[in-house]
Amino acid sequence: MPKASVTRHIAREKQKLINFVLDIEKYPEFIPFCIDSKVYEKEDKKDELAIVADLTIGKKPFVDTYKSDVRYVKKNDSIYVTNIGGPLKYLENNWKFIQKENYTEVRFDVDFEIKNKFLNLIMTKSFQFGLNKIADAFQKKAESL
Repeated sequence: MPKASVTRHIAREKQKLINFVLDIEKYPEFIPFCIDSKVYEKEDKKDELAIVADLTIGKKPFVDTYKSDVRYVKKNDSIYVTNIGGPLKYLENNWKFIQKENYTEVRFDVDFEIKNKFLNLIMTKSFQFGLNKIADAFQKKAESL
């Protein structure tokens, strides 16, 4: 039941950062422990962009793939992610992008539980450290855009 939030101020335009987060197939290039990604569906509607994608995450021998439903709600500059398959009992994460004068405030909230009780216990102990590493990687890559 790890749950956490991270807020970062990134000196980039809001829409550029949203597009960056939605470019899921590039995650293995810079996210720690992300081994592979695959987008299965991408549907751009008037009010929302809907994506179904897999991420393969881990470090041997603990490697797993999970499928997610990703929804970018255009009117409120938010991205909502829920799991639809894989090792997670549930996953909810939300991205919120707020344009400020010289930067964009990016808020990331995540709540999940792994089906495997042992792995869930391990993740609970090291979750904030791992989340900060991922947030650092996103920020570093975003600042290089």
